[in-house]
Amino acid sequence: MTAAAGTTGIGPVLCVVGARPNFMKMAPILRALAGHRPPLPALLVHTGQHYDAEMNDRLFDDLRLPRPDVNLEVGSASHAVQTAEVMKRFEPVLDTQRPSCVVVVGDVNSTLACTLVAVKKHVPVVHVEAGLRSGDRRMPEEINRKLTDQVADRLYTTERGALDNLRREGVPEDRVAFVGNVMIDSLRHHRELARAPADTLRAHGVDPALLDHRHGWGVVTLHRPSNVDDAATLADVLGTLAEVAARLPLVFAMHPRTRANVERFGLQHLIDPRRIVVLPPQGYLEMLGLVAGAALVLTDSGGLQEETTALGVPCLTVRENTERPITIEQGTNTLVARDRGAILAAVADIVAGRGKRGRVPELWDGHAAERIADDLWRWLRSREEAVA
Repeated sequence: MTAAAGTTGIGPVLCVVGARPNFMKMAPILRALAGHRPPLPALLVHTGQHYDAEMNDRLFDDLRLPRPDVNLEVGSASHAVQTAEVMKRFEPVLDTQRPSCVVVVGDVNSTLACTLVAVKKHVPVVHVEAGLRSGDRRMPEEINRKLTDQVADRLYTTERGALDNLRREGVPEDRVAFVGNVMIDSLRHHRELARAPADTLRAHGVDPALLDHRHGWGVVTLHRPSNVDDAATLADVLGTLAEVAARLPLVFAMHPRTRANVERFGLQHLIDPRRIVVLPPQGYLEMLGLVAGAALVLTDSGGLQEETTALGVPCLTVRENTERPITIEQGTNTLVARDRGAILAAVADIVAGRGKRGRVPELWDGHAAERIADDLWRWLRSREEAVA
């Protein structure tokens, strides 16, 4: 389907999503494009990089996202195969739709793959969440975001420190605009719609009395290969969770990768169902309710580091580095790696009421997408006028 051009002849803005975090970032952008005056026509392309029919449907419904105009249905594969397949299937979409620009978000393989295709076909690329760096080139996401930023034409940042990273890498400052965090737009937009934690547990046959513990409950998500792909490492992580669960119950929304490895390595006995409730991956509104009411979150997710900061919930990040340092400097996040002593000490502080609260960073105010739409409109108009 081809979107009609805007009233000034600007072609459609082609918006790309590939994995779950992308949906939360793109939903407010699509709303802002439609709500801009005049509206900016948009097309949504889902690469299918991560695809689960039931979870996708729930996410689209929860976020009130329109169904994709195009689904490339790439599916899972190695990084090389997946990136190549996205590129191969995305190119005909560009040829057919002739967009004014391609908007990519985050740092997944689809972000880089669609960027490379667009740039080589001389279609402007807009990168939302630009300039974030962990400094760890072993992470495929670090490579994706650095390369995308090098060739993108317009870069929107979530925090002021991102501009310093881009400057060091030689990105011209006039390509960059600080707009705030669209993930927080989604959080604020849906906060009142979040599902009650007790209802979420009941839906999975769990007695919600678990949540009545005097210290509250913790939420756990772990999926990164460095934490879950090695048997000894995963066993150590689960052992740490068992000690945390002795102080307050945990709700573990277990990623399919993590669940498969727990079973493959025979580590089920390390999870005490009386203290650790294992749930399948949850919808956006279910997770928002669980996290917003939690005493703490243990995670290796980038998005949860931001969401917990916005919600004022202490977050313990089971990684050695983060591309979101503002969540540590200003927010509620603490890097604990897999250091059992550091984790248990932090949990003890939280249980005692000394957990990190921080403050909400600048422009994490629920209006980042509107600023993007305003800037994008002006930028596209200026490009159009320069060509005329």
